[in-house]
Amino acid sequence: MRLDLDLRATGQHVIDRGDFHVLFKALRRRGYQVVGPRVRDGAIVYDALDSVDDLPQGWTDEQDAGHYRLKRREDPALFGYVVGPHSWKKFLFPPHLRLWRARRNGDDPGFEVQPEPLPDTKYAFLGVRSCELHALFVQDRVFLGEKHADPVYKALRERAFLVAVNCTQAGGTCFCVSMRTGPKAQGGFDLALTEVLDGERHYFVVEVGSERGREVLQDVPHREASPQEVAQAEERVKQAEGQMGRTLDTRGIKELLYRNLEHPRWDEVAQRCLSCANCTMVCPTCFCSTVEDVTDLKGETAERVRRWDSCFSLEFSYLHGGSLRRSVKSRYRQWMTHKLATWIDQFGTSGCVGCGRCITWCPVGIDITEELRAIRESDGLTRGGGEEA
Repeated sequence: MRLDLDLRATGQHVIDRGDFHVLFKALRRRGYQVVGPRVRDGAIVYDALDSVDDLPQGWTDEQDAGHYRLKRREDPALFGYVVGPHSWKKFLFPPHLRLWRARRNGDDPGFEVQPEPLPDTKYAFLGVRSCELHALFVQDRVFLGEKHADPVYKALRERAFLVAVNCTQAGGTCFCVSMRTGPKAQGGFDLALTEVLDGERHYFVVEVGSERGREVLQDVPHREASPQEVAQAEERVKQAEGQMGRTLDTRGIKELLYRNLEHPRWDEVAQRCLSCANCTMVCPTCFCSTVEDVTDLKGETAERVRRWDSCFSLEFSYLHGGSLRRSVKSRYRQWMTHKLATWIDQFGTSGCVGCGRCITWCPVGIDITEELRAIRESDGLTRGGGEEA
């Protein structure tokens, strides 16, 4: 197998299934902790991987509103699933993070504050879908702003190595085509793979997206892809485009929601919504958090921690005197309107990437695409009313 290809003079490349394990070795040799999909607790989740054997070979998932089931495939695909309950944000924007700790110095009434050191972990994310790449770009706008960059996110994000995997099948709640975020990764990765199973052949068509990716690929047995192999990969991605389980009409979406803040659909969805925050926990772009200060019983140590929070929490909008969003209606409206409208004003992009997780993992099967469709179909027919509490 040739390892001395001049990658600058070629287009796409092929890694055979039998050589795929070498990618793990190449990444670990460079100090990366490989993280990717594996089967655990009845789902495909993102966790540390020791070898290619940890990948969900031969597994897929069945998804619909409020429904997720693992199923066996009829082939040994490594990436033949869609997306599960985890997103990559849990590694870059940890659910629970200590910001600093303080300790009392003997009888001195003061405290010595000890800032938490920045993490030095180098993650290699294996299996990043195109919609998830777009989610990372959205979070970059939130956490890497020119004036107020989050130091922990910045330290982890700059070191991360991204191995994208193009989708060759869509799920029952996917609508990335509507959001123009998939199913094929267009950029922002170090390497991008398309898995192809063709009879007895099993291989990955590889696209290089960065110099780091080029260097890693040089250490993995590969060859230049033939036009037929590239066509096979493109055909499988094309199939995924036509398999979307959901669609979302994004025409004038911001203005549509702004002029329907008192639409009766908000009352209807509030009767079903449990305000459980599942949708925000599984969402790859939601970034709400809260800060807590904790002390020990002796008053000798204290620490400040940041943890994930949700706009569905009654306490999240609490100000002195009470909560600004006391009803489920107001909290659901805040989430959906922020995601699809005010996010555009705030960050110049939609906060939704069409992954469908919020639909799948809603215990009562509330469907954001259906809610928007209902509002659009009766747009302007019912207006008026005041803000409810």
